[in-house]
Amino acid sequence: MNLAAILAFAAAFFGGVMAFLVGWSERHSFARRIFVSGMALLTIESIFSGLSLNSASAEETVFFLNCSLIGMSLLPGTWLCFTLAYGRGNYRDFLKKWRLILGLAFLLPLILIVWSRGSIITVATRDASGRWIFAPSIPGFFLNLFFLVGAVLVLMNLERTFRAAVGTIRWRIKFIVLGVAVLFAARAYTSSQVLLFRGWDTSVQIVNSGALLVAGGLMFRGLLRVGHFDLEVYPSQAVLRNSLTVMLTGIYLVVIGIFAKVVSYVGGDKAFSLEIFMVLVALVLLTTLLLSDRVRLYFTRFVSRHFQRPFHDYRAVWRSFSEATAACVTPAELCQAVVKLVANEFQILSATIWLMDENKERFVFGASTFLSESLAAGLAPEKADMAGLLGAFQKHTEPVDIDASLDNWAAVLRKCHPEEFRQGGNRVCVPLIVRGEVLGLVILGDRVAGETFSFQDFDLLKSLGNQIAACLLNLRLSQHLLRARELEAFQVMSAFFVHDLKNAASSLNLLLQNLPVHFDDPAFRQDALRGTAKTVAHINHLIERLGQLRHALKIKPEAADLNDVVTAVIGDLPLAAGIALTRELRPLPKLWLDPEQMRKVVTNLVLNAREAVARDGRIAVQTDLNGGWAVLTVADNGCGMSPDFLKRSLFRAFQTSKKNGLGIGMFHSKMIVEAHQGRIEVESEPGQGTTFRVLLPLPA
Repeated sequence: MNLAAILAFAAAFFGGVMAFLVGWSERHSFARRIFVSGMALLTIESIFSGLSLNSASAEETVFFLNCSLIGMSLLPGTWLCFTLAYGRGNYRDFLKKWRLILGLAFLLPLILIVWSRGSIITVATRDASGRWIFAPSIPGFFLNLFFLVGAVLVLMNLERTFRAAVGTIRWRIKFIVLGVAVLFAARAYTSSQVLLFRGWDTSVQIVNSGALLVAGGLMFRGLLRVGHFDLEVYPSQAVLRNSLTVMLTGIYLVVIGIFAKVVSYVGGDKAFSLEIFMVLVALVLLTTLLLSDRVRLYFTRFVSRHFQRPFHDYRAVWRSFSEATAACVTPAELCQAVVKLVANEFQILSATIWLMDENKERFVFGASTFLSESLAAGLAPEKADMAGLLGAFQKHTEPVDIDASLDNWAAVLRKCHPEEFRQGGNRVCVPLIVRGEVLGLVILGDRVAGETFSFQDFDLLKSLGNQIAACLLNLRLSQHLLRARELEAFQVMSAFFVHDLKNAASSLNLLLQNLPVHFDDPAFRQDALRGTAKTVAHINHLIERLGQLRHALKIKPEAADLNDVVTAVIGDLPLAAGIALTRELRPLPKLWLDPEQMRKVVTNLVLNAREAVARDGRIAVQTDLNGGWAVLTVADNGCGMSPDFLKRSLFRAFQTSKKNGLGIGMFHSKMIVEAHQGRIEVESEPGQGTTFRVLLPLPA
């Protein structure tokens, strides 16, 4: 048995298996039954083709070839019926409309077979190489012409079905459609060869067998996808215009004749069938790639990036970004510059930046082109939604259309960025991520004219998001570095300052030792003692406060009552006449804290309040529970602080609004509270007073 016969029998076996698998399934639709019939006919045809290739004499070959062509005569009508019914919800309308053509597709081959009296191939001759060439009779010639027309009609209907399918339906039918297309593209080729050369040889049968194997593999891959027969596509019933099938068929029939003549002229006709088969396989692989939605998406992006004229002037965008953000020294300034830049570049009316807070518990308002800070406070995502948001952006690191997503995290983002215009297009969220850490979000919406975001827009937004995140991280690191350097400089300075103050204290002590010499002068004695004692007390006070920051803060926590600490501090602090101090200490559980260090915090807060109020001022001290926190509140109705001082200077060393202050108290208090895993909150308005809240975690 030669290789060509083995290929034909293998194709017959594969076709039979496909027919059995589809016919064995429980549900039998019209398209499924037609598919089984078509595969059965292909199996029969391949069996006779294999017998003809394995025949010992020309007479046997002619007989089996005639049997193969008789079985093949029903293929165009059967598969045309399949392409009219497969995947179409309105297939009955198409069958009714095509009933005349379908009738001719089944009747005309029978007429030609009867006309030929079973002798579709009659003459067998040998060429120069000794290969048998079988010439078709006149009915056989028209039968091959019928095969060619039928193959074109099958391909046209496949194209119509595939074009009408979208999304998941196209994904399901892709390989079935491609397999049938390969099968009948090969039939169109072999029929055209017989018509052009008025001869039938083994190369034609090899191509048909190889095409059946390739098509069977593709269709088997398609059968593995769920719902491949249970589909409803509704193509238009209008005449198919601009058909790619018709155009390619016309080009093929012109080119193939020239190609065949060239091959015959150069003497390559011996390898002609193998070359055509390899070309067929290459075309199948190329078509499979082109029909893949993912490959087309990547190809579109590649062309958009490298071959199309860019929509954005990237050099101008980066120049504007660099100029706008170069002078930004705080996240707030950076956010203001970014929203203006993005809004102008993308023609967007609504742009908002949400930043992750220092505790990494929620998003806080950064800047916006349409939201005020007070309005944004009510739209910020809740703490309960943070886990879902952070988890989503660990997966979606690129800009995402939040209006197209049905997930809960997208609904949360839509809520915090309301639409201003109904025709503003979809909203897009750009995550600001550096090294896997989410630093914030940029949400865009209400684009002018409702224009959708293109591939180039998403690519530019991705790049801008990366750059914004890098700038935010640099600002944070710069702030940490600045604080570390300030603290380092302060430690060095305090070491020298403490040394000088100790020397001054030593001098004063010597003066006190010499006082007995002038002790007889009462006036000198009183002034010296009073001045010396005051100076020494002041120096020792400075030494103590500066010495607290010379070394790293260490706390010694123990179970203690915060109310006891507050009561002890208030009892030891004298108040000026006219200042009213009220306290409301509610019962608290024992906290894990360092009483000595926490006493310094309470003392500093009450002293600051005392120095801020006038003679008729009021100070209120309160303790309470709020969720998982114990809260100490110290409020006054004093002079207050400006917003700029609150943001830039309050908790920084050597920054103070007092004439004789050092700017150490609040800096040191913040260090103590944070060492207890707590935090300090402050609210203040100039002329209205200040409220400090110290939040300490309750024990688990």
